[in-house]
Amino acid sequence: MPAPEELDRQFPRYRRYDPDVPVWCVTPDDTGFIHRFFNSSPISPSGRYLAVTKFPFEDRVPDPGDEAEVVVVDLATGERETVARTAGWDTQMGAHVQWGGDDTELFFNDVDTADWSPYGVRLDPHSGARTELEGTVYHVSPDGERVASPGLLGTTSTQDGYGVVAPDEVIPEHRGAPDDDGLWVTDATTGEAELLASLDELVDVLDVDRRDESGGYDGDDPGGYYGFHAEWAPDGERLFFVVRYKARDADYWDWIPHLVTMRADGSNPQLAVPGEDWYRGGHHVHWTPDGERITMNLALEEGGPLRFVSVEPDGSDLGPISDLEGSGHPSLHPDGRTLITDAYLHEEPAFEDGSVPIRAVDLETDTETAPVRIPSEPAFSGPYNRLRVDPHPAWGPSDRYVVFNGCHEGRRRVYLADFGPLLDSR
Repeated sequence: MPAPEELDRQFPRYRRYDPDVPVWCVTPDDTGFIHRFFNSSPISPSGRYLAVTKFPFEDRVPDPGDEAEVVVVDLATGERETVARTAGWDTQMGAHVQWGGDDTELFFNDVDTADWSPYGVRLDPHSGARTELEGTVYHVSPDGERVASPGLLGTTSTQDGYGVVAPDEVIPEHRGAPDDDGLWVTDATTGEAELLASLDELVDVLDVDRRDESGGYDGDDPGGYYGFHAEWAPDGERLFFVVRYKARDADYWDWIPHLVTMRADGSNPQLAVPGEDWYRGGHHVHWTPDGERITMNLALEEGGPLRFVSVEPDGSDLGPISDLEGSGHPSLHPDGRTLITDAYLHEEPAFEDGSVPIRAVDLETDTETAPVRIPSEPAFSGPYNRLRVDPHPAWGPSDRYVVFNGCHEGRRRVYLADFGPLLDSR
């Protein structure tokens, strides 16, 4: 990772709201850039490169077949290169661009527009060597050898922005829990994909009556179960998978999420957070750095505030880790003490001018600071807020730098902050 003085030579500092830590804009002379998500670093394993998606426009939602760019930024030289174009993207995760085991492995999604089938790509951004995968890309294992993903067309059935853009007629509408969709795992070397756990199998873990309207089928005209977020534990030994149930006539934002964990081979599936708990209010699950527990925002009582909580993979010992109000996309540092997160514009920590804090919570003292404050309201947010700009703060591979999205001066860009001074003071 380049030192702060080297970053100063290549990238302009972000200084609005007087940040407490050094911050650089690493996509400074253009707009439309986002990094993927808070649970994967867009910085390559060596620390030299940053990979992002660049939108082709920001004033409308994408149509099927619109192409975005996969872009690599050299943090040592400041050079930026478009290494691929892809129709396999959407507005919140881009093309799920992320690194594998080293700097020669970059993963993202594409779509065959002849039949609108999505597929993953493994690309060496330096040589251009490209391998197409049978399965799609959602989260790459820490060693870069396996790729986990829900059926990406199915994610759109419950919420736009997280899969790939395709015509309505190919978006599945499940009735109940299908046995041919669920959590897929692809071998990054051979490209072969397997259905590790079907939705039909996983519903048996959810502790719901398949005929119960509160969590299963909707009377005689059932709704459906869909896969959503998937994430490898940091040691690659376990996975979690978010399973959503949506009634047939439910409103856009109305679904019931459940969190299931399992071993890397799909065995020992367990219910970590049941739908009845999550439905009270909550979002954004993430493994702790040691892979022993899962963190998230969760309302612990009906009508109560969100809290930062953690839970064992089997659902035991669910409880708060702070008395502070939860928000955004929480991620724990390996020191076990520092938690970073952001906030949605509708959440309490956000500011009235359309900016949000990058919060740094000290779990030992149960106090927080806001080292960075970043505008995150775009000129056009789109239907159902599809084009919103979530910062998605993510720890870099050195566990010192934090990458996040922003919309300073109305331009969608990616930022890099050095949290070393804050961490060193604790």
